[in-house]
Parts: sequence; structure tokens; C-alpha cells
Amino acid sequence: MTPPILWYFADPMCSWCWGFSPSIETLRNDYRPRLRIALVLGGLRPGETTPLDASARDGILQHWQVVQARTGQPFRFDGALPAGFVYDTEPACRAVIAAGALDAASVFPLFNAIQSAFYAEGRDITQAACLTALAGELGLDTARFAGIWASGTARDRTQAHFRQARAAGVRGFPTLILQQDERLTPIAAGCDRLDTVRTRIDACLAT
Repeated sequence: MTPPILWYFADPMCSWCWGFSPSIETLRNDYRPRLRIALVLGGLRPGETTPLDASARDGILQHWQVVQARTGQPFRFDGALPAGFVYDTEPACRAVIAAGALDAASVFPLFNAIQSAFYAEGRDITQAACLTALAGELGLDTARFAGIWASGTARDRTQAHFRQARAAGVRGFPTLILQQDERLTPIAAGCDRLDTVRTRIDACLAT
């Protein structure tokens, strides 16, 4: 029998995914012997080219405040989303793909580092220099990382992740789907409570 896989559909620039970050780390630690948790980069706003206007910025920051109030995750609001900021999530997603090409074990650490840099530190994670620096902080070879990140192969693999999310019917993040052989069971669609998610997983694994 193939070991179960918990597919985690998320985007590093999705605020609810940042809110869910402690929960997914707990799940990764607690269920490590029993199932594999695999990250699929969902593509929240890939390829965006238009800078945020004042109204859009205010709406996003209000949304962040809701996430912070509900989850307790840290957000830096002062100076967040400065004038001219383009909310393109593809570069950050591609950075996670590039990290995985260098070291599979670095996928979740870089995903988390990108989230923290964006939400808690206010760094511009749409830029190559910032993403490369974050990879270096995790001990990855920055020159190799930058080369992979800029490659057509990494772009293609990132688009493949986006397609996988759409094919799975994912319309929002975070989303969790448990695969047991050919059976797919929705576990969470949104930032559900950890105990609720754990109960659903346990019920599936018990069958």
C-alpha cells in the first residue's frame, strides 16, 4: 500500500497560509511517521503586473488584521505594501521550487522563511535579491539558487504546481487534501483550527 499523502496547497503570499503556518508545522512533526505532507504552490496572484492602488492596499491590510486577530501570527503593518508594490506571487513560489531542486528538505523551511520575511519583516519577496538572500540564510548555495530560480525549468515547474492546484479543484488557500491510494478526502479549505484538522486526519487514517 502506498503511504498516505497530505497535499498542502498554499502560497507564500497568502495571509491565511501565514496564519496556518504553526499548524502545518505541528502536523508535519506529529504525523511524520504515518504520512507524507507535500507542498503544492497554489499561485494566489501569479503574473500580476499592476501596482496596488490605495484602495486595494487598504483592503489587503484590513484582511491582514483579521488574520492576525484570529491566529496571533505577527504582521508588520508600518510601511507594508509600499507605493508601487506589485503583488505578484509567482517569484516567491518559484523560489520554493528552486530550493527544492537544490535540497528537498529545504522546501518547507524556505516557504516559512519567505512568509516570515514578507508578513513579519516587511521585506519585498517579489525581488530576486531578497529571495536569494533568504535562501542563503538557510545555507543554500546562493549562486546555484539564483541560477535555478531564473531558469525556464523552474518557471515550468512552478506553472505545473499551479495547474495541479486547479486540477484538484482548489479555489482558495490553505487547502488540505488527504490521498490514500486512489481515494482523495478534503481535510480543510481555509485556516481551520488545528484540532479540527487533526480529528479529520485521524478519522481517515483509522479507516
